[in-house]
Amino acid sequence: MDLFSLLLFAKITAASAHGFISEHQIDLPEITPHEAYQALTRDVSLWWDASHSYSGEARNFSIDARAGGCFCEQMPAGGSVEHMRVVYAEPGKLLRMSGGLGPLQAEAVRGSMSFAFEAWEGGTRLNYRYAVSGYLPGGVNTWAEAVDQVQLGQLERLRTFLAAE
Repeated sequence: MDLFSLLLFAKITAASAHGFISEHQIDLPEITPHEAYQALTRDVSLWWDASHSYSGEARNFSIDARAGGCFCEQMPAGGSVEHMRVVYAEPGKLLRMSGGLGPLQAEAVRGSMSFAFEAWEGGTRLNYRYAVSGYLPGGVNTWAEAVDQVQLGQLERLRTFLAAE
């Protein structure tokens, strides 16, 4: 079975000059919600795309999966980057983080990113949602498609990582 047969729902569900919402739903066969949650959080450095990093190294990523925890990247010479802040963590059920990824971090934009895990026949259904709002010249919606595609790529990498375990 290829990835696209597992992709059930993926799109920008709302967009305006003030923000957008990206949602994806992916089925993960033969993976429990707990295993999927652990791979998302504990193993982020093993599946994250290094081309979407400041350091150029996926191994520098970590998620401290507790309220107030950091989705962070270590930088050479002792520096670091906070990509997002964990605001809700319930292992095997839900991880929600707040912040702006990549180029959004430098703008007047914030987002709420949720990963909800539910048992599904033969595995886990991952429901992903990223709601972004704020100000960007030309409108926040002008970034919606690019952000959506990058995040879909990250979810594909997570799914591939889980399938290989």
